Amino acid sequence: MQKNSPKINKNPKKEPILKRLADNRYAKFQYEIHETIEAGIELLGTEVKSIRNGKANLRDGYCSFRNGEILLLNVHISPHKNVGSFFNHDPLRNRKLLLHKKEIIKLKSNTEKKGMTIIPLSIYLKGSWIKLKLGIGKGKKLHDKRQADKQKSIKKEINSALKR
Repeated sequence: MQKNSPKINKNPKKEPILKRLADNRYAKFQYEIHETIEAGIELLGTEVKSIRNGKANLRDGYCSFRNGEILLLNVHISPHKNVGSFFNHDPLRNRKLLLHKKEIIKLKSNTEKKGMTIIPLSIYLKGSWIKLKLGIGKGKKLHDKRQADKQKSIKKEINSALKR
């Protein structure tokens, strides 16, 4: 007769499940991303509901520094449908990003370099928290975009030739 042995949890630290809510695909075409960083966002309740429903648009968003803080500007989060206009939020309001002081200083020093900017790449759920993936990038010139398109078409042709 065997005794029931206790179950041993091999992975005591469970990895949080990531669920992508909004993505900025245009940023990868427009900018050459050098580094990424994860940040929290200061949101209102109706904004959280709208983001969870997939009603966020990151396409024209960017970040700016004010009074030692970093703000997310020009990101559109649609108003929640089931709430009156008094309790709803402004869709294009400035949102504070939650980062450590050292990270803000590092980002500021990176953006002071020529042509570097901070762009929101994606919004996702990490566990129950809404997180924002920021990219530090440099704007691509027209010839760089053409070169990237050529590389994509070459890869497509190679993959299609290998499948045959």
